[in-house]
Amino acid sequence: MDLSLSEEQEAFRALARDFLEREAVPHRQQWDRDESVDLAIIPKMAEIGFFGLTIPEEYGGLGGDYVTYALGMEELGRADSALRGIVSVSNGLVGKSILGFGTEEQKQEWLPGLATAERLGCFGLTEPGTGSDAGNLTSRATRDGSDYVLNGQKLFITNGTWADVALVFARTSDDGPRGVTAFLVPTDTDGFEAREIKGKLGLRGQATAELFLDDVRLPASARLGEEGQGFKIAMSSLDKGRVSVAAGCVGLVQACLESSVSYARERTQFGRPIGGFQLVQDLIADISLDADAARLLVWRAADLIDRGEDFRVAASKAKLYASEAAVRAANHCIQIYGGAGYVDEYPAAKYLRDARVMTLYEGTSQVQKLLIGRAETGIAAFV
Repeated sequence: MDLSLSEEQEAFRALARDFLEREAVPHRQQWDRDESVDLAIIPKMAEIGFFGLTIPEEYGGLGGDYVTYALGMEELGRADSALRGIVSVSNGLVGKSILGFGTEEQKQEWLPGLATAERLGCFGLTEPGTGSDAGNLTSRATRDGSDYVLNGQKLFITNGTWADVALVFARTSDDGPRGVTAFLVPTDTDGFEAREIKGKLGLRGQATAELFLDDVRLPASARLGEEGQGFKIAMSSLDKGRVSVAAGCVGLVQACLESSVSYARERTQFGRPIGGFQLVQDLIADISLDADAARLLVWRAADLIDRGEDFRVAASKAKLYASEAAVRAANHCIQIYGGAGYVDEYPAAKYLRDARVMTLYEGTSQVQKLLIGRAETGIAAFV
């Protein structure tokens, strides 16, 4: 792959960084304390183009390639990981699923609003009893004439209380993963309820919810794809979603690096800046190395998507490495700050709290290793 960026890609990255430095970075600590970002930033982010990246212009988006999308997600991760999650769920998991599997009518109905953030989406896959084992979910969609009636519960749903449409996965038969079907559920539909989950360790600025579906009646036109295609849709979405998570983690690692270097230059002990001590430089060198290595893994996965080649293993490698690197970098950042890193006057503690979930969602680190191992050996370790 060509490791150089085009002028357009460099320009978008500079535009995104300048915008976020002004509109997000000064407020992220307060948003974290308030457990909600200021939603006034959402339309501003849409104007920059975050929500329309990779959505074709004919549906109200900017078009664009996945490398540019990854650059955008990196800058969001560098500024505030909560913002990255809002965009990548609404634009990535929901918008791109509609783009890939929706009818023309569904694309016309939902994509223009998602591309401009006039509407937000959420991704209803995880349940109280099914996380990694998504093929065994229990929410059910029962055919009733020309309609479907949905019942069930979803958990840990990003954007859940803000969304206008929920991409919900429910069982239409008992045939394991092949019995799962996807539905586009307007959140103002009777029987749909979202309850926000408070007290999260990290990503406090984004709304995380529990969804309840109680006899939610939908026309057949709300089904995304064919019956039994839901698991395929979910896995396809998550494959690309892992690139987004990984890119956000690169941004988080970069933020840890910049913050650590700045503090190490300013903080003095024993009559000299702590950045002059060898063991502090050792920590900074580790963060710097992880930032570069994770970024290259992300760019490779994004480039494979742009080329139309199989990117799934590359996405797993990028997500695994970058998410674990984000935890390491945040830990090192706190160590460099010392006691100051343990309070929220500085961003180091927030970096660690935000980083920790990255190894869990959209496929845990252990699941990524099983996917990589299967690709290498040809033998599935999944039950």
